[in-house]
Amino acid sequence: MLSTEFERITMSLADPFGISRGTQTEAENVVVRIEDEGGMTGVGAAAPSVHYGETADTVEAVLPDLLAVVEEVGDPHAIDRIERRMEETVRRNPAARTAVSIALYDLAAKRLGIPLYRLWGLDPERTPASSFTIGLDDLQTMREKTKDAYESGYDILKVKLGTDRDKAIVEAVRDEAPGVTIRVDANEAWTPREAVEMSEFLADYGVEFVEQPVPAEDYEGLKFVYENAALPIAADESCVTVDDIPKIADRVDIANLKLMKCGGLTEAKRMIHTARAHGLEVMLGCMIETNAAIAAGCHLAPLLDYADLDGSLLLADDPYEGVPMPHGAIDLEALSRSGTGAKHL
Repeated sequence: MLSTEFERITMSLADPFGISRGTQTEAENVVVRIEDEGGMTGVGAAAPSVHYGETADTVEAVLPDLLAVVEEVGDPHAIDRIERRMEETVRRNPAARTAVSIALYDLAAKRLGIPLYRLWGLDPERTPASSFTIGLDDLQTMREKTKDAYESGYDILKVKLGTDRDKAIVEAVRDEAPGVTIRVDANEAWTPREAVEMSEFLADYGVEFVEQPVPAEDYEGLKFVYENAALPIAADESCVTVDDIPKIADRVDIANLKLMKCGGLTEAKRMIHTARAHGLEVMLGCMIETNAAIAAGCHLAPLLDYADLDGSLLLADDPYEGVPMPHGAIDLEALSRSGTGAKHL
């Protein structure tokens, strides 16, 4: 016997966060709770993106149908059955399904008294550190944010690009953070030839790789960049579900997954293994999310080559405590020693 509920939360960002498509100052998430007959509760959250056709309104609209499936099945350990039936009930709306998936896994792990990564048998010593994102802003503000992140001890910075001053931004970031690993994300803003030209400039500044340099549907442009760029290429907007992996397999080096794009933890694991089978490296990214969602991604981290799980760190205040992440280091062993459940809530 399971009972379910959900609520919408609005969280202010610590600073305005900009990418090539726009700037936001707050984030709306929808938190899901699933409680068993003993009063134990699993928590998950949806962080919908308008870019992928979801809003907090659409999440709230479909959650009653999704949670009805959970209550009808009634077993928090029957996750495969529940997720399959949820997808049959609501074909799209992946962020809404992800919120339920996270809450189910959280409850299942808590009932067993172990963190989620141990339920999956993953090795915490294989956990990569997360990057910290420097969003688009005026040059001086980006310089100051970089300096703050550098002095706070972050070793990996992800820099948003996609403007007419991209080179000046990279020069400023490298100047303020001379020793860090830099990754850049254009969020579809460049043409293929611009991307190749920029990759040569970025390589001179020690950038590690370039994420989504061209529009998502421009697979030929993506291949041109992949074959001619001076740096490895990652796909984000071009890599939404498991069906996209074969489409990008000979066009990028890295597949960037997001829980809110793919529809849940089971599907994320399927995408990771599919990407590996196609010879790709794997990164897990995020939206701007409460820890009730981010923490689930952290438990997948031992399966990754790269992590970009800083969404909750961009919030001014988060009602949920997350996995310990000092300076971007995802500390799953500290979580295990804490004696708490799957997500350290």
